[in-house]
Amino acid sequence: MREITVLSGGVGGARFVRGLLHGIATGSVPGVGADARVTVVANTADDWWLHGLKVCPDLDTVMYTLGDGIDPERGWGRREETWHAKEELAAYGVERAWFGLGDRDLATHLVRTQMLEAGYPLHQVTEALCRRWFSERQNVRLLPMSDDRVETHLVIPDEDSPSGRRAVHFQEYWVRLHAEVPAETVLVVGQDDCSPAPGVLEAITGADLVVLPPSNPVVSVGTILGVPGVREALVATDAPVVGISPIIGGRHVHGMAQQLLATIGVEVSAGGVGRHYGSRRGEGVLDGWLVAEDDADQLDGLHEAGIAAAAVPLLMTDDDATAAMAAAAVSLVRP
Repeated sequence: MREITVLSGGVGGARFVRGLLHGIATGSVPGVGADARVTVVANTADDWWLHGLKVCPDLDTVMYTLGDGIDPERGWGRREETWHAKEELAAYGVERAWFGLGDRDLATHLVRTQMLEAGYPLHQVTEALCRRWFSERQNVRLLPMSDDRVETHLVIPDEDSPSGRRAVHFQEYWVRLHAEVPAETVLVVGQDDCSPAPGVLEAITGADLVVLPPSNPVVSVGTILGVPGVREALVATDAPVVGISPIIGGRHVHGMAQQLLATIGVEVSAGGVGRHYGSRRGEGVLDGWLVAEDDADQLDGLHEAGIAAAAVPLLMTDDDATAAMAAAAVSLVRP
């Protein structure tokens, strides 16, 4: 097995890929050679423009995590960060001061924006940025799901609005509102008209294994699957497709999966998410699905839905534990 493709969101997906690369380097993932290449297709529907800068949170979280530049406590942004620019913007009363751009992180957005304005597409910009962070020994490639502008918005109640509701960008919902306001609808603006970035479909159809990591199934993996052609590529690929539950014991480990699964009417459980993705024997995308040991009682329902499933430890406490998850995923679909 030499080509592995991972469809990733931010923190959870990035940590999984780091553990996968660790497992490949240490030889602890069965059937995967030391020369295996990992292609990460990252969600870009969380992207937005802020202070005239193009900010790509999931791309940057993956890039910083794999390049050992991430803040390990927050799980996003740069380590040893300072916040002088953010403080100055707040002092000027600039809008959206609640979204923090750290001084180190700011440089990434400045370079990205300058390249985009010079006419380079996002996938080429991402490749250029990654040259700083990825060593050749890692044998990893990072792709945006699309070069086109796609943005997730949530419709929330608003008693001050004539309609009683308003749409907010994903970042406002998550960072300012902390996902504490019920979302009535998830709107992915521009998704129907976007195209996969160059290399995305080939990374899926040419893979030996495709992994859906424990990222948000609605606004991370879900938005990638919604890019025209991606779901069809997953159905068509000869590679097995295996996923890892982001829900353990009826709760998400990180983020807002619980809130948004409820919004789209999906049962908040490991089995519910697996059935939401569905079996490739039917109209879904999964061959296999890992759940946590606490959710072993949901295996029978997954098997009945045509999905191979197993219960294993799923907490990514360190790179060794995450590599063991990756090994279990491989063993499930390539015994």
